[in-house]
Amino acid sequence: MKKSRLWGHAFDAPPDPKAWEFSQSIGTDLNLLREELEVSLAHVRMLGRRGILARKDARTLASAIEGMLEEAELGKLKLPRNAEDIHEAVEAELARRIGETAGKLHTARSRNDLIATTTRLYTMRRCAELQAGIKALQKTLVRLGSKHKRHPMPGYTHQQRAQPLTLGFHLLAYFWMLQRDGVRLEQVARMADGCPLGSAALAGTPFPIDREFTAKELGFSHASPNALDAVSDRDFVADALHACASLMVHLSRIAQDLILWSSAEYAFVSLPPSLTTGSSIMPQKRNPDMAELIRARAARAIGNLTAMHATMKALPMGYNRDTQEDKPPLFDALRLCADSLELTDKMLHGARFHTKRMAAAAEEGFLSATAIADRLAAQGIPFRKAHELVARLVRECEQRGLALPDLTPELLSECLPEAPAEVLEAIPAKAGIESRSSLGGPAETAVNRQLAHARALLRKKGFPSQA
Repeated sequence: MKKSRLWGHAFDAPPDPKAWEFSQSIGTDLNLLREELEVSLAHVRMLGRRGILARKDARTLASAIEGMLEEAELGKLKLPRNAEDIHEAVEAELARRIGETAGKLHTARSRNDLIATTTRLYTMRRCAELQAGIKALQKTLVRLGSKHKRHPMPGYTHQQRAQPLTLGFHLLAYFWMLQRDGVRLEQVARMADGCPLGSAALAGTPFPIDREFTAKELGFSHASPNALDAVSDRDFVADALHACASLMVHLSRIAQDLILWSSAEYAFVSLPPSLTTGSSIMPQKRNPDMAELIRARAARAIGNLTAMHATMKALPMGYNRDTQEDKPPLFDALRLCADSLELTDKMLHGARFHTKRMAAAAEEGFLSATAIADRLAAQGIPFRKAHELVARLVRECEQRGLALPDLTPELLSECLPEAPAEVLEAIPAKAGIESRSSLGGPAETAVNRQLAHARALLRKKGFPSQA
């Protein structure tokens, strides 16, 4: 095996074949190809501007890198796959195209500051893409929230029927979870926004470089202030993995609702056939596999975050090869989030909600018990006493095989003589829903305010405060 093109000249023997294979990162590094070339182009332009490279050499390098960028965007760029990493692969391809001048590209930089820069740039871009995916899903939720704001369904706590609300109200709850995810991703982008290029291996460079120029060229707001910290820092990766894990947890919770609701026991929704699968032996089955996979892959996102923290927890200051392991979990988590956002949007967009079944379920059993207690409390009975009275009413109904909607004034008088007949007005699901018109509640007036708030946020750039 030949020596490494970038570091092997001081060694009198090639690496052990297994060690070489074990240390290669080119397979995953290719995710950074565009960023690698753009960072190299900005670096070359700076070297030429500062007179560190002769203008002719700078132009030759810049032209070759620009050509590689064009080919990469068309999917036509071929890099040597036997390279140790993407840095070596790019330099080897440049050497094939322009000869020894390619070796001047690495002037005043190191692989340490180079990989830190490309990873930051990649993370910032992927965060912006995820934010766009979140916005798209939020728009679907607002549309569905408006469409179904009058459709009653049971609300649940402890996965038990609790109080009636509406499907639109339930779906809008997801909007606000996703709003927080957008805020987190904006914070990740801010944490990644500092350009390490020019920090070199750990202590800067003796060449008269212009770090502010390269930072601006690459879209960073500033150059990192400390070279040692710049090559050591992977906080932004951990932050990205935390944001991805939180987003996947939220998408998993949406998936879980869809899984439950699509079962025969609920029968609240039918998912699009294109996003479900069948059984190899049971012809009638329609399995919510995409929702189940999102739920499972949330665990992977959480594992990626845990792996990153475990990798970084005991590293001494300065670059360590351990941080090569930051990128596979980062790439995986970002890809999982992008795919899961798209699939969740498609599931909700194509879902058929069985609103009649939901409405019937909202009238069953004892979901209006709290509404009756509230009605009694509004008449001056202490709420704890009202709670006790309605609990007694529920027990009496259960013993008689009745549900609350079965009550007549006569039955109410028999079951709970203390309750006036007008509390029966609180029993229909819509009555209970419309009584809850406080800010954030499910009544139509409150949902309309919530929809107006959500639409206003969608019109704004980024993810501002929910206030």
